[in-house]
Amino acid sequence: MPLLHPRIHTTIDVGNPPSSPDESRYKSIQIHFHGFAYLPHARGRGIISPRFSMNGHQWELGVYPGGELHARHTPRSSTYLAIYIRLCSQGSVTASFDVKLLNKFGDLACRMRSPAINWRSDMITEWSWPQVMRRSKVLDENRYILDDDGTLAIVVSTKEDATAAFVPKNPLTKMMKGMFNDETTADVCFEVCSAEGKDDDDGTKRAKTSTSFYAHRSILSGCAPMLAALFDAEDTGRMISAQIGDVKPDIFHYMLGYVYGGSVPKEELMTHAKDIINAADKYSIVNLKLEAEAVYLNSTIFTVDNAMDNLLYADAKNCALLKETVLDFLADWNSTEAINNISFADFPGSVVKDLMIAFDRSKKRIIQDHCSDSEGEDNDDDDGEDYSLMRVSELRRKLDGKGLDVDGSREAMIEALKNSTALSYAHDATD
Repeated sequence: MPLLHPRIHTTIDVGNPPSSPDESRYKSIQIHFHGFAYLPHARGRGIISPRFSMNGHQWELGVYPGGELHARHTPRSSTYLAIYIRLCSQGSVTASFDVKLLNKFGDLACRMRSPAINWRSDMITEWSWPQVMRRSKVLDENRYILDDDGTLAIVVSTKEDATAAFVPKNPLTKMMKGMFNDETTADVCFEVCSAEGKDDDDGTKRAKTSTSFYAHRSILSGCAPMLAALFDAEDTGRMISAQIGDVKPDIFHYMLGYVYGGSVPKEELMTHAKDIINAADKYSIVNLKLEAEAVYLNSTIFTVDNAMDNLLYADAKNCALLKETVLDFLADWNSTEAINNISFADFPGSVVKDLMIAFDRSKKRIIQDHCSDSEGEDNDDDDGEDYSLMRVSELRRKLDGKGLDVDGSREAMIEALKNSTALSYAHDATD
C-alpha cells in the first residue's frame, strides 16, 4: 500500500498566530488505503501500510476493513473498521499516537488516541482501536468518508522525542537534483526546438529557436534509456548533442528534471497534463506519465460530451487508469442517454472487454451497497488473485511489488502478472 504525503492546505494568517515551543516537535504522516471498498473484508483480514519512521523507530499502521478476528464486542463487530499501530524496530520508546480519519474534503471524520505507552520490541509492540467506525458508514457516499476514487485517508501523529537521535537523509537525491542541467559535468546535450514563429511582415517564417539541456549519459542510461538511446553508444570524450523537435522546451525541462529526482509542481501538472503525458509516454518516463495521468483525472469532469475523446486518448497513450475511469463513467451513466448522446463510430474494439468489466463492477457495487449492512459472513473467498476483475491501481500496485513494469494496457498488466505467478510456481516446483 503506497505511503503518500499529506494533502497541503493553504493557510493565511491575519495577525501573529499563537505558537507553542513543542509545536515543531509533532510529526504527522498520511496513509492512503486505495480502493477501500474492494479490499479483503472478511473478519481478521488485515491490510498493512509500508513502514514509516517516527521517534527514531520504524512503525506500521494496519486496518481490518471487516473487523478484528478476536475482538471482544457484539456479534456484529465484524462489520466495524479496526485500526492498529505496531512497533517494527528493535528497542524501546515511550510514545502516544493520535490517529484521525479524514473525509474526502480533508476534514476530521473520526479521531482516536492511544495513551503514553512504553513500547518495547520484546513485549508491547501493538495498540489497536477495534471499533473505529461501522464499515457501512465508511462506504456510505452520503458521509463522504472515501474520496471520489474510493480512498480512505488516515493521519498518524505523535510528538517527536527531543532526545531521539537525528540522522540526516541520504544525500543522493539532493546530489542528483544538483546535477540537473549542469553543463560543467555533463557529457551530452539536448537541443530542444521550439515551434516556428509567426510570419514576419514580409511573409517569411521566423527561424526556429532551440533551448539546450545538459545531461549525463550514465544517469540517462539508468533512469531514461530511451533518451540515452538518442546518442551514439561510443563515448567520444566530448559533448554530444541530440535534437528534440516533438516536445516543447518547458515540458522537456519538467521531464528531464524529473529524471534527476525532481518533481513537477501540481499546478503545472494540471495545466500541462496532456503535454506531459505525451512526452513521458514517448520517452518512457513511466512514473511521470502516471503522475500526470492521476492529476488529469482529478482535475477533469467527465461528461457525455468529452467521454469518447478521453477514451480514444487513453487508448492511444496506454493510460489504463484514464481508460478505466471513462469506462466506469459510461457504465454508471444511464445507458439509454449514453446511446443517444455518444457517437460510438470510433469506439475502439480493443476496449469492449474492459467496458464489460466496468458494467460488471457497477452491478457488483450496487449489490454490495444494498447488502453492506446484512448479517452473516463476508463473501471474501479469495486472496485477491483474480486479476481479471481487479482495478488498474491494484494491478499496478501488484506489478510494482514484483518489480515489474507498471505501464501498459490492462491486458498487458494482467498477462505480466500471470506470467510472473507461473514462473513463481515453476520455481517453487523445482526447489
